[in-house]
Amino acid sequence: MLPRWISALALSATLAGAHLPIPRLTTARTDGVAQLRWLAGCWELRSATRVTHEQWMSPLGGMMMGVSRTVVRDTVREYEQLRIETRNGVATYIAKPSRQAEASFAATSVSDTAVVFANPAHDFPQRISYRPAGTDSIVARIEGPQGGQTRGIDFPMRRVRCEP
Repeated sequence: MLPRWISALALSATLAGAHLPIPRLTTARTDGVAQLRWLAGCWELRSATRVTHEQWMSPLGGMMMGVSRTVVRDTVREYEQLRIETRNGVATYIAKPSRQAEASFAATSVSDTAVVFANPAHDFPQRISYRPAGTDSIVARIEGPQGGQTRGIDFPMRRVRCEP
């Protein structure tokens, strides 16, 4: 249902014989978010006892929205709300992990084949990256200092059908 003011505006324009253009949504941005279209879709990392699903909406309006969920045996262990949006002209990854505060990571590199986000002030991770691995896979990576050493963890995921 349309908001009342839109309906009233359309009716007024119709009665006045005017033609109102219908606004078109666009993904044309120069901020790097549109370049990350290759990340859109559903991704899975599966082992014998653990499954992680990550899903990203296509860029629209300068933003991508995503979610992640990890299930071990039949219990949700972790979940995360994700966004990639433009902040101060830079593609920025915003994560809200389960039971944690939101954190943002500004892109240091964006291309059609990889993206790296960084936040040196964050505890762990300080860097988050994604890169395609073939035509139906990606590798997500988190890295940063932990326990006095630099640690990195790769999450190789394959594209899966998005469930309704």
